[in-house]
This record gives sequence, C-alpha cells and structure tokens, in this order.
Amino acid sequence: MAFISSGYNPKKPMENRITDIGPRKFDEFYPPVIAKNKGKWLYHEILEPGILVHVAESGDKVYTVRVGGCRLMSVTHIREINEIANKYCDGYLRFTTRNNIEFMTDKEENVKPMKEDLLSRKFAGGSYKFPIGGTGAGVTNIVHTQGWIHCHTPATDASGTVKATMDVLFDQFTDMKLPAKLRVSMACCLNMCGAVHCSDIAILGYHRKPPMIDHEYIDKMCEIPLAIAACPTAAIKPTKIEIGGKELKTVSVREEKCMYCGNCYTMCPSMPLADTEGDGIVLMAGGKISNRKDAPKFSKVVVAYIKNEQPRWPTMTATIKRMIDAYSKDANKYERLGQWAERIGWERFFEKCELEFTHHLIDDFRDPAYYTWRQTTNFKF
Repeated sequence: MAFISSGYNPKKPMENRITDIGPRKFDEFYPPVIAKNKGKWLYHEILEPGILVHVAESGDKVYTVRVGGCRLMSVTHIREINEIANKYCDGYLRFTTRNNIEFMTDKEENVKPMKEDLLSRKFAGGSYKFPIGGTGAGVTNIVHTQGWIHCHTPATDASGTVKATMDVLFDQFTDMKLPAKLRVSMACCLNMCGAVHCSDIAILGYHRKPPMIDHEYIDKMCEIPLAIAACPTAAIKPTKIEIGGKELKTVSVREEKCMYCGNCYTMCPSMPLADTEGDGIVLMAGGKISNRKDAPKFSKVVVAYIKNEQPRWPTMTATIKRMIDAYSKDANKYERLGQWAERIGWERFFEKCELEFTHHLIDDFRDPAYYTWRQTTNFKF
C-alpha cells in the first residue's frame, strides 16, 4: 500500500498548522485593569449584597456587580447581557462557576446607574431578569446538571427544581443574613454531574427501579456485550428468552447489584431507566469543599425520598427552606451548615429541621477508605 503523506513535516512541526481550534486563551478577555494588576491585588470588600470592589497595590479598583443567571439561556437573553456590558463595562463581563454573571468596571460612577438599570429589567411575569446578590453569607446560584431538557438518564428535572428552590430562597440570595455562606447544588441522577457530594444542601435525583428490558428488540438495537461491559457493578449478564416461539438473545439484571446509574441505557436504548413512579429526589446536607476551620466534608443523606411534584416541587422546596431557617436561627457566626450539625449532633439536627430519621440514613462509609484516603490538605498523620 502506497504511503500517502498528510503534508506534515517533522522538521517544521508548525508549518501549515491550524492553531485556532477550540476556545481562545482566557487572558485575552481580561479587562485592561485586571490584566494590568494580575497577581497584585491587596484586598476586596463586599460593599452591599452582590456588589464588590477589588483594590490593587497600584491603587486601581475594579467594581463588580453580580447577578443571578440561568444555566440555559436564550440568544435574546445573552444579547441583552452583552448590551449591558457594552453600556457600563466597556464590553467586559464574566460568568462564575455557579452561573452568576459578573459585570466589571473600573469606573465607580457606573455602579449606581448599572444597579438601577439591572433591577429595572423584568420578565413579562414580573420576575427580575438580573437579580443582584449571591455574595458573602448568603445563598448564591445553584450549580446544576442537565435534567429533562438534555440528559437521557435523569430521575428529576434540573432547571425546574432549581428555579422552584431559588424562588423560595430569593431573600437569602439578595441579602447576607445567614451565619456563613451556604452552597446548594443539584444533580438529576446518581452520576452527579452537579458535584452534590460536598454541598451544604444538595438536591439529588434518584432512580429506585432497575432498567426495563425490551427483550424483543434488544439484540437488534444493541451490542449486548457492550451493554454488559457498561455496568460498573456487573449486575447485567447475558441470557436467552423465548417470545412467540422464537429464542432471543437478551440480558437480565440482578436488582440487588444495580445502582441505577443508567450507564446501560447510554450504551443500549432498549434498557430505559426512567420511571414515573419510581423516580424522585433525595436531599443531602452538611458537605463543604472549604478547608476553613476544619477539613472538607461529604454531604450526608438527610431525606431518603421525595416524589417528583412538578412543576413546583412544593414538598422539596418547603423541606429545604425549613433546613435553612433552622440553620440560620441556631448556628454561630461563620459556622457552615455541616459544622453546625456536628456541633449540636446530627440527632438534634433532625429534630430542629423537623426531618424524619430512618434506617436508610445510617452512614456505612467505613474503613479503610475513611481513615486512609487523604481527602484534604489538612493531612492526618
């Protein structure tokens, strides 16, 4: 077979190379004042909820107005965001990891008119397009996953549950009256794209039934060895079944080994996992990523199951609000939710939050990983 050259010259590796694939380098988008003072900032202050100032060694200042943003945005909404940035911030803005939008300017005189402009913009229903807040000792935006809009394995919706929750927690977003910052995360299934394992409060979509199997079509739609190999707990095994007098190749699922992750459905559309009655929500609490005062903590399950009550999920939102109100009333200043629970004892936590304790909530995470994994910079020698 003849060798066909791709045109690549190993002696000149950059010759004819396409270099504009992928995103541009992040520092090309810095506001000039941030590019000038990078690594030379003295301090920052929160002037009021949602409004910050960063002061550099040179004396330069950057004022930031943080507003809540939705994770799934229309083109029209993004154009409006750009219009605001062009009007007050020389075209510069940034998105935080929790889907907030930060408008940054080095002109103090722009802050007040920008704040008034942002609060004047509302949707037809009357809600704020750009609510200001999400800083300091309060609740910021909820980081969340895909939900029913994009994902094929969710047990609940992401955007819907988050919208309903943030409507209930709106006062905690626009002020800073909690004992410490409180981070809420949301994942619509156990695969946890939303990183709910270390959040003060976490919403987790949960499947309770193993995947259904369309025996009649599975060998026509799927590569059965691939579906078997996709299972992380080896719960799937090959089998045969007789339908209409014909023997068909299919699979069976050992329910006691299934962890309802939906990975088999990713590989094989004849093994759907979603179930109207079985799917619902688990609430977790007490986690954190911060190293401040003590080590990071894993979230613990505190509500084993809440059924889906779309579109507003009233039981879930009322439970979350009850937990936050109890924490706000009883915790010490600077004390995160998990630190408060450990100080008063988890038994008292359940009492104060009016939560039912069941045997499903007993933590069985034990040796050797619990003591030997170095999960933090606070090493235990």
